[in-house]
Amino acid sequence: MENWNYFNYFTEIEEHFWKKRGAHLLVSPLDWAIMEAWQKAGVPLEAALKGIDRAFESYARSRRGAAKPLKSLAYCTDAVLEAAEESQEAAAGAQPTDGAEKMEAFSREEVKAYLLRNAEMLKKAAERIAAGQATASALLGEVAASLSRAMVLLDAPGRVDLEDLERRLTILDEKVHTALVSSATEDLMLRLRREMDAQMAAYRRKMKAEQLAAVERQYLQKRLLEEFRVPRLSLFYLN
Repeated sequence: MENWNYFNYFTEIEEHFWKKRGAHLLVSPLDWAIMEAWQKAGVPLEAALKGIDRAFESYARSRRGAAKPLKSLAYCTDAVLEAAEESQEAAAGAQPTDGAEKMEAFSREEVKAYLLRNAEMLKKAAERIAAGQATASALLGEVAASLSRAMVLLDAPGRVDLEDLERRLTILDEKVHTALVSSATEDLMLRLRREMDAQMAAYRRKMKAEQLAAVERQYLQKRLLEEFRVPRLSLFYLN
């Protein structure tokens, strides 16, 4: 996995965006969805930060830049993806990174505590929907059990293979999303889509179709997790 040392991916982008705006404001669900779409697409942290810088420079030169501050990461999407393409081209032909250089980013205790906390949250979520959504509740319970089993890997001697653990967590994240979609009522999904459309209305024309689809997917996934009080499982969210 490229740039595996970027476990603080979201925090770095969030703080960089705050500094560029000159205001420490909460990042919106839309902005989080955009960051997650970048991470899923494999956009390196360095490219994301470079793209944000370019977007702010471009915005400052525009007429709007003098009237009001840049509000959302949505404005930065094209610049970030362009920087990511440049990064990919620059990396072509470069020597592959030695696996021995991939250091453990967290202690075993930190990772175990993270998995344990997420397992407990999943169990509670499963209990909350057990009466009306037995199948989805059972699936969440299974995922919680899988997290508990994964903790055994952290007790093995030698270096912890965080890449392999992340693969496992990615699979479990997908199972959780499947369970939540099946549990969500029509009214809930309609409310979330209306909310999403309202937040994205000003930025739809600025995104290509594939970018838009990726952000919409991540937005709905994030909001479903919030509604059911279920955590992200990926190690990228450990911080």
